Amino acid sequence: MPIRERIQQRRAFRSVGHEAVISLAVAADHLDQVTEAVCQRHGLTADQYNVLRILRGVHPEGHPRCEIARRMIHHSPDVTRMLDRLVRLGAVSRARNPEDRRESIATITRAGLALLERVDPDLQRAQAELTSPLSEAELRRLARLCDALVP
Repeated sequence: MPIRERIQQRRAFRSVGHEAVISLAVAADHLDQVTEAVCQRHGLTADQYNVLRILRGVHPEGHPRCEIARRMIHHSPDVTRMLDRLVRLGAVSRARNPEDRRESIATITRAGLALLERVDPDLQRAQAELTSPLSEAELRRLARLCDALVP
């Protein structure tokens, strides 16, 4: 369905760039909603999943809060509370950085790794379904185009 129909816009867009930005925003929101629904079935938010994914990437080491925040897909001022919730779930542990006692290092736990093992297949299926209308070449082009938009 064309974006103008989807958002029920009767007038033409101001420019092709405006149409592209609105289309991208609508698509991103749809992807976020699907991702959020999958994560919620596993007792997580999409942002919590992202934190666990980041920590899995450096396992068995960890990251300080500021590095996690820097790597997140959706930048959030709430990383400390998010880590607190993941600690309460048993998915993350935190310990003081021996080099700087003011800083804590978050690491993913075995329970966190197991949780990701349960979430990942569902999320991969949802992503495959979402991207199924596009060919592999189109997906590569889409990724390059999105990369070009982000400084």
